[in-house]
This record gives sequence, structure tokens and C-alpha cells, in this order.
Amino acid sequence: MSLFDLRLQEIHNKLSTKELSVTDLVSEAYGRIAKTEDQVKAYLTLNEEHARAHARLLDEQLTTDAPRGLLFGLPVGIKDNIVTEGLRTTCASQFLSNYDPIYDATVVQKLKKAQSVTLGKLNMDEFAMGGSNENSSFYPTRNPWNLEYVPGGSSGGSAAAVAAGEAYFTLGSDTGGSIRQPASYCGVVGLKPTYGLVSRFGLVAFASSLDQIGPITKNVEDSAYVLQAIAGYDNMDSTSANVEIPDYISALNGDIKGLRIGVPKEYLGQGIDPQVKESVLSALKVLEGLGATWDEVSLPHTDYAVATYYLLASSEASSNLARFDGVRYGVRAENPDNLIDLYVKSRSQGFGDEVKRRIMLGTYALSSGYYDAYYLKAQKVRTLIKQDFDQVFANYDVIIGPTAPTTAFPIGSQVDDPLTMYLNDIVTIPVSLAGVPAISVPCGLADGLPVGLQIIGKAFDESTVLRVAHAFETNTEHHKLRPQL
Repeated sequence: MSLFDLRLQEIHNKLSTKELSVTDLVSEAYGRIAKTEDQVKAYLTLNEEHARAHARLLDEQLTTDAPRGLLFGLPVGIKDNIVTEGLRTTCASQFLSNYDPIYDATVVQKLKKAQSVTLGKLNMDEFAMGGSNENSSFYPTRNPWNLEYVPGGSSGGSAAAVAAGEAYFTLGSDTGGSIRQPASYCGVVGLKPTYGLVSRFGLVAFASSLDQIGPITKNVEDSAYVLQAIAGYDNMDSTSANVEIPDYISALNGDIKGLRIGVPKEYLGQGIDPQVKESVLSALKVLEGLGATWDEVSLPHTDYAVATYYLLASSEASSNLARFDGVRYGVRAENPDNLIDLYVKSRSQGFGDEVKRRIMLGTYALSSGYYDAYYLKAQKVRTLIKQDFDQVFANYDVIIGPTAPTTAFPIGSQVDDPLTMYLNDIVTIPVSLAGVPAISVPCGLADGLPVGLQIIGKAFDESTVLRVAHAFETNTEHHKLRPQL
């Protein structure tokens, strides 16, 4: 059994009794990376020299009575769109292939304060645009459950690293499902917090009104610990919410008696794989057995969510990515004829096809004559989608459905069909548009591939989301299943 199969509390107990050292944990991670990384391709950059040096310092602290951080000694992988001082941050794009940040993102500062150890930077779809990790400009990450299948995206490297045992936990970012969907495909736990709960300062922006950083872990309890460490107000982030942070760990009491669950009929209807639907219904029976009740509800504007999301996210991407021009940082085209030529060549050479596609779509939607017809209308529909959630949450504690309509798909099978690829996020996108929290937990296998259960909560009610997820997890065996690599 890998050390990484132990819960955080078990690891900390072994560290305290000297059965284990931080160096052991870091060595376990890099040993596993050496064994499996050629197959999985989860990492873009490793931080081995600094990680081992950091581990030795933490081991020295174990000999003293100095207080220890919440994530003391735990090896973490960080998605490559979260900036790390002195550690290359590329967003999996050729445009930033030479970018070494001079500061840490707020979440990275919080991880350091919690005394985790950074292993390296994780592969992703370029600038977080994609749902399969095939849009990385370096190489695609592969699903540890079946190396011929995608791990999901855009945080595919983050989910695959946890599933493969190459990191104790990871950070990802979620814009339209980019933590939850890969967590579902890779059979791990992925949490998207409420928009504004975790600072976005230092997260390279894709769609600023949607992006949110969150943890990917092997179990729900560890997810609560990581969220406890990274949540909180940040005056460096103008969208950060100044709310009280509860004790997420104490919320995991297993008690869901009387809990009211809404199950949207739209999430179990046309397009949902029958085996996925069966796994979700089986999960609901488990929760019923624990004292919860559920009813079918409706989120009537779900059908408009994908179109709304891609108009809004692409419009924001068009604005955010304008800064990448070959002048201030990143790779610059050689021998331009003039300034305009520098812009054209740098952006043509630096951006991949999917990024260009979304920039063009967003620029079109924002252009004179089309703004009202597309962008403004999409904003109005977003309000309707949020109101759908508000109405259901007036009578129910959580909403439950599948995380993705299907399990992972073969590499290359959808790469030439972007519309089909976009529809893989049909049940995660509405949650992002509403800005509410959601977690994906394993709830079974379909044809040997993991199925994810999505538990959605009210804004800033991560405690209930985690409590329900933990109750389900501790009464099933799904989270114990591991890919054989």
C-alpha cells in the first residue's frame, strides 16, 4: 500500500511518532513519478531539488516542539496556471514556455504557511481551455485507469497525478467543470468552492467571473483539510468574498438525517449514459439509507447553460488574453516587420487552435452590433440559471446528480469535434454560472472506468457539501478503488 493511501490524520500521527519522515513522503512521490510518469504525463515541471531540501528542513522541525502547519509535510502538485515564484508557469502554452514568475499566488503562499511541499507543476489544457487535456501544447496527459483514455480537463494533470499516486493532493482550477469533470474521470475527489471563497490572485485568468481554485484529493476528509488551508479573504483579489470561514473538518460528522436532496430531471435525462444514471440512483439509495430524502426537481434553463457559458467565458478570455502580445513577457516572435506584425506573429505562433477559437468567438460576441444579441443576452440567461438554483435551494439542502454525462472517452475521439467536447460539461457548467460550490466523489465504475457523483450546495455552504460527500464516502467502498499501473 502506498503512503498516499493513508488519510492526512494518519500521516501526521506517523510523523509525530517518528514512524515516518517528510523525506519519506517526498521520496515516495518522486519514486512513483519515476515509475509512472512516462505513461501518465501528469507533470510539466518538477521541483525535486527544492522539494527534497524543504523536506529536510521540515524533518528538523519534527525534532522540536514548534507548531506544525495544517498540511505539514504533504507533497502537493500545482496546476500550471497558478503562479509559483521561481518555478516555471506555462499554462501548458508555448506562449509562456519561458515564464518564471517572481511571486507566488495567494493559494501557494497559504500552502507554504500550511507547510506542504511542492513537487512540481501539472499539465493542463492550454490556458485552461478544454475538457480532455489534449489541448496542452506540450503533450496530453493520460488517464491512469486506461492509458488510451483522456483524464478530463482542464485540470487533467491534477486529477491524474492523484489517481496515479504521484502527489498526495493537488490544486486545480475550475471554470466550467475543470476540477470536477477530471476528478470524475479519474476516480478521485474534486471540490469547486463557491466563487470568491478562495483567492484568485496569481491564477492566470481565463474567465474572471467563473474561475475558482480548488483541491483534488483521494478522499473527502483531505479535501476539507486543504480547503481549510486555502480559503479566506484576500485584499489582493477584488472578487474575494469577505466571509467567515467555518471549521470544515468538524462538519464531517456523518449525520445527514432529515437532509433534503433535489435531483434535477435534466441531469438524468437524454444524453446521460445509462450506467452513469444507474450509479447515481444507487448513490441516492445509500443516502436514503442514512436518513436523507430526495425528490425530482427541475432546473429549467439547463439546456441553455452550455451556449451561455461559451459566450461568456470566451468573451472574458478574449479580454484577458489580450495581454499576451509578445511585448511584456512570454515568447516573442522573431524578426517582425513592425509592431502590428509582432502582435500577429507572436499570437499566431504562441496560441494553440482551441485558444484561438475561443478568442475569436469572444471577440465576435463583444463586437459592435453583436454585443446585445450575444453577450448581453447570455448574461441575462446566466441570471435565470442562478435563479433556478435559488428556487430549488429554497426547499432543499443540496442538489445531486452525475458529474459528467459519460465516463472518460478515448484519446483523439473528440478532438476534431469541439461541440461534442463542450457538451461533456453539460452538468458542471450550470453550477459554475450560478457560482455555488460542488464536489465530485467516486460512486462506481462503468465498463471499468470511474463514475462521479456531483453534490451541489448553497453559496458558501461547503460544510454541508463536504458533510454529505463524507457520509456517502464512508458508507461505500468506491473511493478505495485504485487504477493498476
